[in-house]
Amino acid sequence: MPEPTQGQVSAALEGSSMDERHLRNALGRFVTGVTVITTRTAEGKLEGLTANSFSAVSLDPPLVLWSLRKSSSLMATFEGAGHFAVNVLGAWQFALSEHFAKRAPDKFENVVHAPGLAGCPLLFGALATFECSKEANVTSGDHVVFFGRVERATYREGEPLIFSAGRYGTHAFLD
Repeated sequence: MPEPTQGQVSAALEGSSMDERHLRNALGRFVTGVTVITTRTAEGKLEGLTANSFSAVSLDPPLVLWSLRKSSSLMATFEGAGHFAVNVLGAWQFALSEHFAKRAPDKFENVVHAPGLAGCPLLFGALATFECSKEANVTSGDHVVFFGRVERATYREGEPLIFSAGRYGTHAFLD
């Protein structure tokens, strides 16, 4: 794809606005991986949700973050959780991403998983897992950012599931 001309850039800037749809479209141009964040409640119920807001924070100490909309039905669950697991999905796990993005009484029914630290579910076949103790929650805007200290991490080779501009896909290396 050719680079835009100065005129095209100027026209795009003049037409930009900061309404929510425009901002979402602009943010959607950033490619992310796809994760399923899981936890086990004090009552023993397993919970999980699809998130693409995952990021590394620090290697020393090992910290990661992810965020959740304040209006989420799972907000109280994750705010009350002392541990969570981040399951990085492979391209072949598109159906799991869709499954955990929807409401269901038992999201783990018919989903192959194993208990990790503190009982947080680890999804079979995940490209990587990060088992975390919760370090902090920070409310910012319409989301809560969850920081976790990585207690254990695993990974394997494979094609990651990615998300960009509202669509799932895979990547291609350029070198």
